[in-house]
Amino acid sequence: MFPIILRRLALAVPLLVVVSAITSLLESFVPGDPARTVLGINATQEQYDALRAALHLDKPFLEQYWLYLRDILHGDFGSSLFTGESVLGLIGQRLPVTLALVIGATVLSTLVGVLLGVYSATRGPVTRRVTDVMSLMGSALPNFWLALMLVSVFAIRFPIFPATGYTPFAESPGQWAAGLVLPVIALSIGGVALISKITRDAMLSTLALDHIRTLRASGVRPASIIWKHALRGCGLPVATAIGITMISYIPGTILVENVFTLPGLGTTVVDATNQHDLPVVQGLAITFTVMVIVINLLVDVLYSLLNPKVRVA
Repeated sequence: MFPIILRRLALAVPLLVVVSAITSLLESFVPGDPARTVLGINATQEQYDALRAALHLDKPFLEQYWLYLRDILHGDFGSSLFTGESVLGLIGQRLPVTLALVIGATVLSTLVGVLLGVYSATRGPVTRRVTDVMSLMGSALPNFWLALMLVSVFAIRFPIFPATGYTPFAESPGQWAAGLVLPVIALSIGGVALISKITRDAMLSTLALDHIRTLRASGVRPASIIWKHALRGCGLPVATAIGITMISYIPGTILVENVFTLPGLGTTVVDATNQHDLPVVQGLAITFTVMVIVINLLVDVLYSLLNPKVRVA
């Protein structure tokens, strides 16, 4: 397993370089001048030239990018052009909110999706068609529309959960959990649809195998066959679905956090992009890439645990 982790980490380095280069290149095409945006129209030419030199904006793109990489290797991701706050410090403050949202949605979609998939596979064709329709609707509903519907029903019509805002866990665990209920549900619906469909298909295939028939003929209880033997055979496809779902939640947080005004990385990337805050945008792009790499690594480790043949490949 250790060689697998080393190979994945080795592949992550060029990926991070490519992502940071593409982000820097795309930012260079965004209309507007960061120095002029920061200083305003009343700044003198000397102030303008000094800020451009400090941000390396007066240099060619390749030289700008090389200087950025050099600073990153020294642990310096720069500072926000507008607040002066360290990019690493800003990401460190906002990351727990996004992680709570992504992990909560993954846990909820996994539990509901697996239960729904097993239920659908062990019932008749009518139940399967109904769950197919529900899965199709769940995967088609946009996160932001669902978030607005949840707010209008469970925060305005029936004020059970807060519509916006975030309370840190250290201040009040109860309010922290209550504030995440609606965002987690809004983010997880698409994942429930995907995981339930993959679980249903994998369970149907597993239940048709010879060793399952042998267990039935031996008089093993149906519940034991499903939860102890058949579900274990669904491990690989379900783990793949969970990994894909978790990765899809990372961009999904941008819309959900903005609807519920959660102070996570999703709202930060929107604010930084609108303000043309290049160091923050670059830092967030690298952070999102690292999150995807970590999730893929966890899926690979889970794969190797479920199927030892993967360790040899």
